[in-house]
Amino acid sequence: MSPEATGPINENLARRRSGRGRVLKSRAVETALGACLVATVAAGAAVAAYASSQQVTSTASGPQVASAADELRLGYFGNLTHAPALVGLETGMFEDELGDTSLTAQAFNAGPAAVEALNAGALDAAFIGPNPAINSYIQSEGESLRVVAGATSGGAQLVVRPGIGTADDLRGATLATPQLGNTQDVALRTWLADNGLSTGTGATGDVLITPTENALSLQLFANGDLDGAWVPEPWASRLVLEAGGTVLVDEKDLWPGGRFPTTLLVVSSTYLADHPEQVEALLRGELRALQWLAANTGGTGAAGTAGDAADVLNRSLEAAQSKALPDAVLNRALGRLEFTQDPLGGSLEQLLADGIAAGTAQEYDIGGILDLTLLNHVRAESALDPVFATGSGEG
Repeated sequence: MSPEATGPINENLARRRSGRGRVLKSRAVETALGACLVATVAAGAAVAAYASSQQVTSTASGPQVASAADELRLGYFGNLTHAPALVGLETGMFEDELGDTSLTAQAFNAGPAAVEALNAGALDAAFIGPNPAINSYIQSEGESLRVVAGATSGGAQLVVRPGIGTADDLRGATLATPQLGNTQDVALRTWLADNGLSTGTGATGDVLITPTENALSLQLFANGDLDGAWVPEPWASRLVLEAGGTVLVDEKDLWPGGRFPTTLLVVSSTYLADHPEQVEALLRGELRALQWLAANTGGTGAAGTAGDAADVLNRSLEAAQSKALPDAVLNRALGRLEFTQDPLGGSLEQLLADGIAAGTAQEYDIGGILDLTLLNHVRAESALDPVFATGSGEG
């Protein structure tokens, strides 16, 4: 169980208000003022120091400084690899920590689409996979975003039809990934290349890869129109349990210690500089969600999913317009996931190298992509170990 489980856990929390993708904060004046005061005190010198360390922009009216935000717009996926986001939204933990800053949440199918929204100014923060985050950082020459925390390790598999037992059996096969250039897409292309199979990024090659929305991949696989898919949870478990697939590759087996980042929390560089208190509040909400998951799923879910956890996760999946999951799928999927604020930063250079080899990324120095200042302040408040950019700390 990760160290997040050691902190205090609340939690008599109301479910998220109804509505697809939008959460609005409404409090009495006394409560809002009290929450604002608590947040200001809790932020303390670390947030002030962070804000003052940012580059100051001169305007006609003088230098601009970090300020409160009326809104935080958050992207996430309706996948169990985004369980910290699902729990934080459904229980109101994010909303509670943000106080009088309203929260708007939008669900996406894959990271490149969420990054596009963030780069267009339609999102302030997002839970996304590492490869789209890296690509955005590179394409903007380090200006677009920062990784401020991890969320999930593990939970991605290549599931294939029965009869496929080796990489060589995939010659002439058609496989799916959630989106071109997303984390699972890069992982599949890298693994195939390591096994002597070509793909390119189009229709040519030993294996045809067709980036496909996850729900459609399940349908096509069940109908016999796909030979397999490299997908995150719960889709890997659904392909196995609902469509009769078999696991050819569990991605954790390809990484030292079985740990690799599946989901990171990224924030627009502009929003991070202008509104560090709101980012810190979001990180507090994420930590509470991680503690809740540890308490309600036995740490990994391997011992079975408690009824409350299944209810919360399924309500949040439905709010993201995904399907509620039976216990068998939840238990299998959660048993393959580790929820942690550690972004496993030591793996990012390898992920970049994989993206370059797969033809979905280009050479660039990504040394500045991580900013863990606010994360470690939040963790210190709960007496948790710090997280290091090298990934050598505990998560």
